Amino acid sequence: MILCFFLNKIHCMKNTILPGVLFLSIVACGNVVAEKKIAGTRTGFIIAAKDTLPPPFATKSVRNDSKVIAWPEGKTPVAPEGFIVTKFADSLDSPRWVYVAGNGDVFVAEAKTLRGAKKVEAQASGNAGRIILLRDANKDGVYENRYVFAEKLNQPLGMLILDNRFYVANTDALLQYSYTTGDTKLTGEGKQIVSLPASGYNNHWTRNIITNKNRDKIYISVGSGSNAAEHGLEHEIRRANILVVDPDGTDEKIYASGLRNPVGMDWAPGTETLWAAVNERDGLGDDLVPDYITSVKEGGFYGWPWSYFGQHKDPRMKDKQKPELLKKAIIPDVSVGSHTASLGLAFYDKQAFPSKYHNGAFVGQHGSWNRSTLSGYKVVFVPFAKGKPSGKPEDFLTGFIADASKSEVYGRPVCIAILEDGSMLVTDDASNTIWRVSSNK
Repeated sequence: MILCFFLNKIHCMKNTILPGVLFLSIVACGNVVAEKKIAGTRTGFIIAAKDTLPPPFATKSVRNDSKVIAWPEGKTPVAPEGFIVTKFADSLDSPRWVYVAGNGDVFVAEAKTLRGAKKVEAQASGNAGRIILLRDANKDGVYENRYVFAEKLNQPLGMLILDNRFYVANTDALLQYSYTTGDTKLTGEGKQIVSLPASGYNNHWTRNIITNKNRDKIYISVGSGSNAAEHGLEHEIRRANILVVDPDGTDEKIYASGLRNPVGMDWAPGTETLWAAVNERDGLGDDLVPDYITSVKEGGFYGWPWSYFGQHKDPRMKDKQKPELLKKAIIPDVSVGSHTASLGLAFYDKQAFPSKYHNGAFVGQHGSWNRSTLSGYKVVFVPFAKGKPSGKPEDFLTGFIADASKSEVYGRPVCIAILEDGSMLVTDDASNTIWRVSSNK
């Protein structure tokens, strides 16, 4: 380890000091652990330092779509020893996201990527545009009742309850409905309180929402409409951002920008720090660009589309570079692998799991398409201590890949939600299943 440190230090010496940024990096077992210190901001850990990333186009950019096959009878994803994985719900229609209400009701947004004729057909049939309510009245981990809570929505994802209002984040708008705890169906027309730029490159149609501790703000994640601004920046207005509004939709501001496709959001336990899971850009090779989870600084800029992981310039933007933005680009905290499509993010704020998982972050990785070998297709765990990452990401829920040599998978995990009893729900939108992970400690 010591030898690796000095070798790495010599290799990186000329680039390890950037304006306002100091790196200390350690290389061990093929993983890079780095500490950053940015003047006037927080200290983060487990980042990919500048010289650990390959140059653009070091490998050919390839398309390698996975092929989904059925889970064999009785087979489930695999969790570490001491955990039990069971099927919480099945026969859903692209269960993408989950929201757990204060009374324990589990709301499931069914939505999928829609293109061209498929989009028209799906919207006409009412598929992939619903919210399902699952109610486990006796809290035994098995729901007894299932309701169609809302339908004819336009690719819904994020859901939120504030007082007597139920919010739904469609791809093109934030809607507000009247709601009473225990309702089994939304009634009346939803009021559009925020118009949002719709659709987007690959899966960038997703719009997630979250509130703060005071419950007086709503944060909205809006991914870019392109891979690397290839359609022009005029088409990226209010995109690649986390927006923030009041509960009535007014006073909109850009909370953070340059986040290519932020989806999962959560607050680190014991802090007032917002974290997000972010998908980075495609087309630069197998190992570029790492997806990441990061603390999100209010007013912060994270590089897209001009740069990635801080000051790494995207060669496709060479004629459009803005030096003033390059200097401002914040380096994300935790690399979670290139092309992993990390979407879900949830901090574990319960006590049922062993202590090593307390206050750590779980990340749902939907899986690659732009890599010669499959990456992602699992849930990873990032340990935290005192509100900051304290170790490298580690596999937590695996077994979704059936045969890597054939690019065959059983499922694709997306969202992670923690139930009141401390168990975890993981949506698998490819197999139309929600898995439940519980501890048998």
